[in-house]
Amino acid sequence: MKVFRPMKGGGASVWLSADEARLLRALVVPVMELLSDPARPAPAASEAPPSTDLFDDLEKMFNETSAAPPDVPTDPVLARLLPDAYRDDTEAASEFRKYTESSLREAKKYFGQTLLDTLPPEGGRVKLTADQARDWLRAVNDVRLMFGVRLEVTEDYEEQLSSLEPQDPRVAAFEVYCWLSAVQESLVRAIAR
Repeated sequence: MKVFRPMKGGGASVWLSADEARLLRALVVPVMELLSDPARPAPAASEAPPSTDLFDDLEKMFNETSAAPPDVPTDPVLARLLPDAYRDDTEAASEFRKYTESSLREAKKYFGQTLLDTLPPEGGRVKLTADQARDWLRAVNDVRLMFGVRLEVTEDYEEQLSSLEPQDPRVAAFEVYCWLSAVQESLVRAIAR
């Protein structure tokens, strides 16, 4: 992979091969699907026009928040992507989740969609605005978290990788994790300049 280069205005650019582009697409989609909650579907944009009446907005907000808080995810990846805000206070964590989980899910899916929308399907030059670059960074981080949880990655993941037998099927997954780490680091360096 070539490294991300900074662009004027805080953006970044990179050239990705067709295989790299396909791999990123293949990795982002499952995270987005995991974040979709069929028990709490996002409201369709066309359901109702935005209200200009403050009282209507307040009533809607109170009605939405009167629902029961969502349960802590049982899937370990989802639990990592949507962590509890208060580890030592289940009641406060539940109340916080009630007000934030839906918007956090939608935000994470939006970051993934930004990556998909700006990534040429067959690879090539990717030019990102500053906002798009930050969205990419968040989407790549979520994919890394997914891999990290599934592989039980520790801080010494390079040692974990070197301890695996070459025929171990986890070797390829660890190599993808390492590649995602390089993509993320390259992007961070480009937007930090």
